[in-house]
Amino acid sequence: MSEFYHEGSRQLQDRFETRPLADRLLDAIVCTKISQEDKDFIESQNMFFLATVDKEGRPDCSYKGGSKGLVKILDDQTLAFPLYDGSGMFLSAGNVLETQHISMLFVDFQRQARLRVKGSAFIQDNDPLLNEWPEAELIVRVTLREMFPNCPRYIHKMVLVEESAFVPKLNCETPSPDWKRLEVVADVLPPRDVHLAGNEQDAAAALNRS
Repeated sequence: MSEFYHEGSRQLQDRFETRPLADRLLDAIVCTKISQEDKDFIESQNMFFLATVDKEGRPDCSYKGGSKGLVKILDDQTLAFPLYDGSGMFLSAGNVLETQHISMLFVDFQRQARLRVKGSAFIQDNDPLLNEWPEAELIVRVTLREMFPNCPRYIHKMVLVEESAFVPKLNCETPSPDWKRLEVVADVLPPRDVHLAGNEQDAAAALNRS
């Protein structure tokens, strides 16, 4: 915790005279264990933002969506979440394999609340948790380093209209994304998706409607 702020943070804290406030908040809200309240909040979310970094220090940020329970709390210092079928680029997962540094931002737009999680992540083959999420390809486990809530004043209040139809669900056939039918990727689809290559005009029209 003594390394929570680096020199850049301190420089700006001193410039704007917020160092005492920053130190007080560090003591008051930053924690290293997941409480029951935090667990309830995290497991009630159906999306979060994920930040990772490669070995050159280049950051990547992505959105992860699913159903409620997308992230599970395994114990007071461990979280886990699935990686579903995506673009095949594996930017976030690749960064986890290289550096393990990870940050997660949970935002509840209806309650206007947010929680930040920082930790070390790892991926193991044949993780026993794979069965916990239908169609999960990989499981990311995160060991908590620090966690803290953020001021909610700038969170826009929004309501959920409906969950994405592409979120995998038990005993339900998940539709395939239209972009996998585009000609530009038809000859490089992985074997499991080759059958999706189809009408370019239909795929383009579907994408334009979305």
